[in-house]
Amino acid sequence: MDEEHSGSQEVEPDAPRLRMAAAAVGALSEAELLPFVLHQVVAGLGGLGGVAHVREGDRLRLVAACGLSPDAARAWDDLPLDVAGGREDSPPRAAAARDGLPLEEAGAREELPSAARAGPVVALREGRLVRLPLDPSRPPRWRAFPLAAGVIGVPLTGPGHPQGVLSVLMALPDPLSGSDQRFLGELAAATDDRWLHVATGTLPAVPRPNPFSRVSEIIREMNVGLWDWDPGADRVVADETALWVMGLSRDTYDERAETWFSAVHPDDAPVTRATAEHAVAGGGDYVAEYRVHRPDGGTAWVEGRGHAAPGTGGGVARLTGTVWEVTWTRATRDATEKLLRPTPDGFLAGNTGKPDPAEQISAAQRMEQRAARIAELTEGLAQALTVSDVVKAMAVPVLPLFGATALVTAAIDGRRLRVVGSFGYPKEFIDLFDTIGLDAMSPATDALRSRTPMFISSAREYEKRYPHLSDLRARGGKQAWAFLPLIASGRSVGYCVIAFDTPRTLNDEERTLLVALAGLVAHAFERARLYDAEHSRAQELQRGLLPQTLPVLPAVSAAARYIPAGPDAEVGGDWYDVIPLPSERVALVIGDVMGHGVSEAVTMGRLRAAVRTLADLDVPPDELLTRLDSLVNTLGGASSATCLYAVYDPTNCTLAFASAGHPPPAILHPDGSAYFPPLDPSPPLGLVQPPLHTVELVLPPESLVVMYTDGLVESPAKDIDAGMAELGRSVTAAASRPPTGHTPYPSGPGGDSVRLEDLCHRVTANLLPLGEPYLDDAALLVACTHALDPGDMASWSLPENPLAAGQARKLVRAQLGDWDLEELSMTTELLVSELVGNVIRHADGPVHLRMLRGRTLICEVSDGSPATPRIRHAGDNDEGGRGLQLVAALSYRWGARFTATGKYIWTEQRRPGVLAPD
Repeated sequence: MDEEHSGSQEVEPDAPRLRMAAAAVGALSEAELLPFVLHQVVAGLGGLGGVAHVREGDRLRLVAACGLSPDAARAWDDLPLDVAGGREDSPPRAAAARDGLPLEEAGAREELPSAARAGPVVALREGRLVRLPLDPSRPPRWRAFPLAAGVIGVPLTGPGHPQGVLSVLMALPDPLSGSDQRFLGELAAATDDRWLHVATGTLPAVPRPNPFSRVSEIIREMNVGLWDWDPGADRVVADETALWVMGLSRDTYDERAETWFSAVHPDDAPVTRATAEHAVAGGGDYVAEYRVHRPDGGTAWVEGRGHAAPGTGGGVARLTGTVWEVTWTRATRDATEKLLRPTPDGFLAGNTGKPDPAEQISAAQRMEQRAARIAELTEGLAQALTVSDVVKAMAVPVLPLFGATALVTAAIDGRRLRVVGSFGYPKEFIDLFDTIGLDAMSPATDALRSRTPMFISSAREYEKRYPHLSDLRARGGKQAWAFLPLIASGRSVGYCVIAFDTPRTLNDEERTLLVALAGLVAHAFERARLYDAEHSRAQELQRGLLPQTLPVLPAVSAAARYIPAGPDAEVGGDWYDVIPLPSERVALVIGDVMGHGVSEAVTMGRLRAAVRTLADLDVPPDELLTRLDSLVNTLGGASSATCLYAVYDPTNCTLAFASAGHPPPAILHPDGSAYFPPLDPSPPLGLVQPPLHTVELVLPPESLVVMYTDGLVESPAKDIDAGMAELGRSVTAAASRPPTGHTPYPSGPGGDSVRLEDLCHRVTANLLPLGEPYLDDAALLVACTHALDPGDMASWSLPENPLAAGQARKLVRAQLGDWDLEELSMTTELLVSELVGNVIRHADGPVHLRMLRGRTLICEVSDGSPATPRIRHAGDNDEGGRGLQLVAALSYRWGARFTATGKYIWTEQRRPGVLAPD
């Protein structure tokens, strides 16, 4: 089978690439087409790089480059069509005079060999593939392609004759094979004349890959067109969407500015063109709203926006912008303005007789009430942040205005309609709305599909139109409805239903007013949806970066609060953490990345992760902050951050802490006395000058350690000293008050957590009252310290000789018997024997043994050596080197902690019937 196949027709080596390229060409946008083809040509030929040119008059303009540096690509820009060789050695000054270029640019151009410059020109002139070798005797001084041996030109066909050319720089002087020539010809043929539209409108001289292709897709989906006006050539290049918006056809559009502006309504054309020319003359922004003719004979309102880009000579090179339809928005605005004008009869029309004074007064009152309701609606919509706010802002003024009694607002959520707010309906009925799909047959979905309001004046009319929904109508209990599609920026975002208790036929003025109000609501609704989505993402980000829950530990009970900077900022750089450490110790951390926003939140998350990693090393607070400072310097960015790191040891009730630019903690003793420990000022992270100072305190059990950020104690109205004093008073007062509701706190660790949560709430409510503005986010961490029961601790000094291991085993065996942990005796004796033996053999005294009964059984052996214990890979015949391997295998976890006098090696074992920490 293989032999038969191999004897058949030869497979072209570039056939797969050609098939892939031909398939991709049809799916690419105009902006992506030419760079893609150029990349395929260079890759298919194995070239060093390539360029693409388009013909403009008597010159070739560079529109795409591949594999060349910006300087090298610029050397190919703007080639005159009279290049034929012989200019390779002409001086730059002559070239500047010849081509009308600045001297330095002409010098760069002359670094191209004449054959390289002639390659694209010859291919375009003769309309065929050409290959021109470069002179190998020339010194390799051309920075554009120092290793190139030749250039290949491939013409690109336009209307009637070649209009562009692809050029490939080749490393070898070998001629092209027949398959290479066929590959080039077929790929150029597959690239239809769409390349010409984008090539003639390309703005940069050297296009680069566009990282925002998804943005372009979104713009197209929203029917926003892109256009570019070159005043010098008086030519407007536009994409398909822009032509559709302007009512122009790609088949007949000739890209002349006169053709583009001829699509504008004659009454608007002079002002529209004058506005564009004014933007070009002044180099500013362009904004215009005007009517355009449509192919069906109608007109549409469109809005154009653009910006004048300066040219290299100081003038304006082009005006680039967008255009989209605003007919619906314009109609809504016009209708609203019309309805807000004073009328003599309010909603009533057709009274052509002599007005009755009483009727005039009544009409004036109705007009005044209507204006007040609409003003209330517009003000409420302007202030609404969330979708819920929009629904409330609409329900209060609109329902009384029309005598309606119920309202439902739903949003398009994928292929379903999701109710986001309601008024006047029971919850059980509203839940039925969420079962309606976007493809269902219902009044709301029909209004959305047609983008036209639907008014149903009676239950009989409803059931006649939608008999399959008669049960749903009966459950709602309403008798008339107005189904209003919500359309913002030209797309449907949801619908609103206004319902009446009695049959009701709305007159033309009422219907027009409802449509106009729906337009106002739609834009507020879409803005609120975006806010809700951003709000949800911000909350999710903040929850992911801060601890979800604080651990329940024997050493401390803790509670915390994070308060964002005002209602508009949901994320910030303030953070806190509670980190369990070996030997039942705990680290308390709080930090502050200056500012608030996503960038600060990301920096905060990186710092919190770094602190947790450094805490695993079990280094003193000052050393941890010094290492964190070094890490901050490697992160980059301009953020400034502070940090306070404290370690609490329940065996001796000591609190050791160090600060990098952060204010000191507040300490509240059980007797009610509060103070701030003295702390030497220090710069923030990134500017730390070691060594830092570590403060060590001995705290009575059940003391409160209160850590905070400056957003809690500092504001434009008070300095940090006054804020800290107020914090001390607030903590003291909150700790002495009875529980909220006068219900006693539960006993045990859970009760401590409830008490501290209550304390956090009271302190933050006092320092940051609800409703008052504050400019910075804030964090508060409160920890209540506990002492380890002396009966759960045992320690001994051991002799510095080989007898120490045996003595340690006897002590451990006896202590475990006192603690009713005899089943751990064998493994504990083995662990202690190995640790003590390592100290006697490899370290220096004094030697101490300590055992702690906490969540786990902890054994510690200390010595006076700073050497780090390491697990060795012992050979089969080695007598030693397996001690720490045995320790690691028998213990739940183990490690080493260094002190000023030496180190501790510790192990932990799970206690029977006690859940070990994670």
